[in-house]
Amino acid sequence: MGLEVKHIKVSYGTHTVIHDESVCIPDGKITMLIGENGCGKSTLLKTMARVLTPSNGEVCIDGKNIRKIPEKKLAQKMALLPQNPLVPEGISVQELVGYGRFPYQKPLQGLRKEDYEIVTWAMKKTGVYDLKDRAVDALSGGQRQRAFIAMALAQKTKILLLDEPTTYLDMAHQLEILELLKQLNEEEHVTIVMVIHELNHACKFADYIIGMKKGSVLFQGDVNRVIHKENLKELYQIDAVLMKHEEKGYPICVDYGLTNE
Repeated sequence: MGLEVKHIKVSYGTHTVIHDESVCIPDGKITMLIGENGCGKSTLLKTMARVLTPSNGEVCIDGKNIRKIPEKKLAQKMALLPQNPLVPEGISVQELVGYGRFPYQKPLQGLRKEDYEIVTWAMKKTGVYDLKDRAVDALSGGQRQRAFIAMALAQKTKILLLDEPTTYLDMAHQLEILELLKQLNEEEHVTIVMVIHELNHACKFADYIIGMKKGSVLFQGDVNRVIHKENLKELYQIDAVLMKHEEKGYPICVDYGLTNE
């Protein structure tokens, strides 16, 4: 069954951000949430992660409401990487990645041999092993993102949620992070859900896309089925010029203009 959102309503005070929406996240795939700023993408992601509590509806993993799953048990099933994660000053990459093993530790118990092996595996998998003794706050943006992804990977979950993981990165480092996530999806069979702003990144890397506008899901489905001129006009108020990648077949937005509607 995987991760499923059923008729949720989410509000901040008296302001409703998400209105009675339902989505089903495909297992073992990469799902991306797209839409204008303030449309509810991050709110939906945080609700999936149990950071926010819906006033109506529920979020389920394998058919069970996540509100009924103990915190550590939920952390063994799902990891969240927020948009601007904070770490204590001076903490090393290895120490940060070690935090990913917290859901498996008993009270007052340190890391075991198995935990260190998983931490080492996660650092090697994400290409930060050679940086293990470096302070996280001394890393470049791309290196920091890799370290945080390593921490999430060390949780050994099957679902990874990321809120705009490429924000503030240049084009090359954006691709580096997205290629890494694609690799983790394919090799480790991790279900990935992420908020992203760049439409062409979504088309290139996503298997499934959810388009949101003003707190509502306008469309959801396979990339080639939902990314077309009509949907993009409704989602962004743009007239998009689309073409297909010659070899891989995914849509590419090569130009666009405002509709003035």
